[in-house]
Amino acid sequence: MAADAAANAAPPGAPLPIRNALSLARVESAIARSGAGIGIVFFLQSLPTLLGENGATVPLWSMAAAVAIVGGLLFTVAAAIARRLVRVANVTFAVAFLVVLLTWPFAVLHPSTQSPWLYYLMTIATAMAAIGLSVRWAAAYLVLVPLVYAVIRLTPAGGGLSPLKASLDSIYAVILGGAILVITTMLRAAATSVDQAQATALEGYAHAVRAHAMEAERVRVDAIVHDSVLTTLLYAARADTPEAQRLAATMASNAIGHLRDAALVSPDDGSTVRVTALAQAVRDAIEQLEGGFEITTSRLGTRSIPAGVAEALQSACLQAAVNSVNHAGEGVTRTVRITSSDGGVQIIVADDGRGFDPSQVPSERLGVRVSIIELIANVGGEAQVESAPGAGTTVVIRWPSAEAVSAAAASSRGISSEQSEPVS
Repeated sequence: MAADAAANAAPPGAPLPIRNALSLARVESAIARSGAGIGIVFFLQSLPTLLGENGATVPLWSMAAAVAIVGGLLFTVAAAIARRLVRVANVTFAVAFLVVLLTWPFAVLHPSTQSPWLYYLMTIATAMAAIGLSVRWAAAYLVLVPLVYAVIRLTPAGGGLSPLKASLDSIYAVILGGAILVITTMLRAAATSVDQAQATALEGYAHAVRAHAMEAERVRVDAIVHDSVLTTLLYAARADTPEAQRLAATMASNAIGHLRDAALVSPDDGSTVRVTALAQAVRDAIEQLEGGFEITTSRLGTRSIPAGVAEALQSACLQAAVNSVNHAGEGVTRTVRITSSDGGVQIIVADDGRGFDPSQVPSERLGVRVSIIELIANVGGEAQVESAPGAGTTVVIRWPSAEAVSAAAASSRGISSEQSEPVS
């Protein structure tokens, strides 16, 4: 449900967050918990031997050794569950085991040839060292502990075993501890590589986003210059009547305002604008034109849209209105209708003037293609121009585009289907 909400809240076309990504932190947590769990199992395996050695060692040493081993083991379990002080806990257990092993010959009262209870925990100690120490120190610990154990087993206090039998027990511990060390090192290296790859990918994505924002800002400024400045200059050059001169003055004032806003607003700054505020801004801008527009709104609601999108919609709508005033002719009925439905905004600018053939517009004329169609496409919307000679012109501006809405819906359904599958 949370993933569905996040997908629905994200803007159309936005990348979905990576879920359950492999990382070094996850691998470290899994290794620590596995080590702690196996340590408990091995300690329970050594418990009958520990209880059977009652009276074979100094009671005070036996109690202190049991407290040190059990306390260190519980420390590793707590650290693995809390995901804190994991390395400290594992190093603590490894050091505690080494101290107990070194002091064991001095506490023996009745030597025995049977494997002591410390033997069952030797592999766990080397595994804890692999988790808590660097590879170099863990390898040194892997050699040191079995070697100390073998030397002790050769002494009378350790049972006076033959070199062959003492070395067999130590080699067995080295093999198991070495396998654990190799597996741990490989898992950490693989997770580190994945983390680095993800960091590189995210950095590349951040660069791409910044480049896209800069390109969108360049297109926006170009559109402002064309829509407001160049159009105003061209219209002012042809303003031969008082009405045309007043319109040119109004357009110049709007151009100054657009340039001032472009200097204050940064691309993709996260700010939003209510649809009602957008409708009011469109109404204020178009009412300054002398085309006699009829402006209507419906179902605006209380939703908000990104500020950059609102600015693009307003600019494209104003450009369509200016084009109608300039080219539709006199005695023309002009309408602007603003609606908000299906999570988006739609603006229709229409007139019943002389119209034109869109396919016959020269490529150097950028008013419709750049100032309306491409401007809206750059913010994830779509604009359609419907016109024919003698049949008027209708400009339909929508945000978001139908393609973006379909892609977002498909992504949302994909996440929902994944979450509904049972976990085996």
